Amino acid sequence: MWTVVYLAKNKRMADKISSLMSQEGVLVKVQPVSKNTGDEDSYYEILVLESEVEEAHNILYELGY
Repeated sequence: MWTVVYLAKNKRMADKISSLMSQEGVLVKVQPVSKNTGDEDSYYEILVLESEVEEAHNILYELGY
């Protein structure tokens, strides 16, 4: 099951966080909260597998998010 671990302000930030987590071996999925706005005007959910939530939170903490 996928679990939201972070809400990014825009697509650029979501892609950056997704990339950093992927480099650490965490499987990541990014999806927009709303489909009616542009990339820079929408929030994006960062989702990881339920089994990797703790690791994802540790990575976010280390990155300062």
